Amino acid sequence: MKTNINFLKASFKDFENIPDLNAFERAEVFQDFTNYMDESGQMNFRFLTSKKGCGPEMWVTSPFNKTPKKCVSLVSNDYLNFTQHPKVKLAAIHGIEKYGTGAGASPLIGGHHEYHEMLQSKISGFFNRPKHSALIYTTGYTANSASLLALLKDKDIAILDMAVHASVYEGCRETNVKMFLHNDLDALEKILKDAQDKFLTRLVIIDGVYSQDGDLAKMDEIYKLTKKYGGFLMVDDAHGIGVLGNNGRGAMEVYDMVDKVDIIAGTLSKAFGHIGGFIVADPKIINFLKFQSRQQVFSSTSTPAAAGLLKAIDLIDEEPKWRTMLADNVAYFKKGLLDLKMDIGNTESPIIPVKIGDAHKTGDAGRLLLKAGVYANTIVYPGVAKKKARIRTSLMATHTREHLDKALNAFEYVDQKLHISLSKRE
Repeated sequence: MKTNINFLKASFKDFENIPDLNAFERAEVFQDFTNYMDESGQMNFRFLTSKKGCGPEMWVTSPFNKTPKKCVSLVSNDYLNFTQHPKVKLAAIHGIEKYGTGAGASPLIGGHHEYHEMLQSKISGFFNRPKHSALIYTTGYTANSASLLALLKDKDIAILDMAVHASVYEGCRETNVKMFLHNDLDALEKILKDAQDKFLTRLVIIDGVYSQDGDLAKMDEIYKLTKKYGGFLMVDDAHGIGVLGNNGRGAMEVYDMVDKVDIIAGTLSKAFGHIGGFIVADPKIINFLKFQSRQQVFSSTSTPAAAGLLKAIDLIDEEPKWRTMLADNVAYFKKGLLDLKMDIGNTESPIIPVKIGDAHKTGDAGRLLLKAGVYANTIVYPGVAKKKARIRTSLMATHTREHLDKALNAFEYVDQKLHISLSKRE
């Protein structure tokens, strides 16, 4: 089907709503575009198949590599590699042996089991909150989206850092929304001041660690402003919890704010090595969400394999060596990329972007990296703004120096071919 879209310059944004085409016609045009991307070798960043689980190395197939190839993996948020920890695996196996393979129903009508109760209690205790301060969801995405849809209505307002996760934006569809430029305190204060007498609930929502740049929220200053104008603060610290802070309590611990944040959102799929999400808040808020959050009421919950999380959470305190190993790897890799004059922004976490800008050049970079045996994420719109495409790398505690050196050498090779470093850009 012919359109006026120039595939050579197009991004996914151009296909969101093509004028005068129905849904099936839009899908047909988009199929033509993804076929073009495949043929040009730029779809390497979508749905590559891994033949093994998470780890510092993965065996992957790609459009130009049909047989599995061993690559250094820089794509996993399994930061501590707890998906492969023997004690976590054993706890998951025991959970399945005791409870079976599924929950059987949604929590409200018979699908709430002993291991769910144990997990919620353990999460409450992890953040030093009272009993019944935590609620688990099947994914981190729904922890945000479903909770916010239940909490915020037409006389409330969500005040968002523009860089928050897509799940937050989805959760705010039924309420008023104002956005402020990333970490811009002046813009935030202006919104808070204006909203002070207009809305019943004024909820400021930020990430602890931002998933594309790897930088931290200015959490302490944002908290002070929020409280100055009578608002509440929600922090999605999915990428910080278990990883940052002296005790692994995340970016909130870095700012000494674990006990101050009104609503904590987190995930069980990153540092804890499983799947799921959670909300931590006042027990009255948690009770409200149990009965009013539609994902809780109508969706089956986590399987008995989630019993592995009970051990993973304990390991944050029992084996702090994993955080130390991860921090050492982050420091080493950042220095290597900076020595290559790569633009890595202001990252303060295991998420280290290599910013390129042009989406098509970024796709070429991802393809060349994969050919060199390095699997990294090519992030273009809608993951980031159209002109902020980048290769995003995520480090793990179990990466070796050999792995990281191979990745650095691959980036140097890509720079020679595509001129992606700051020193070689036109």
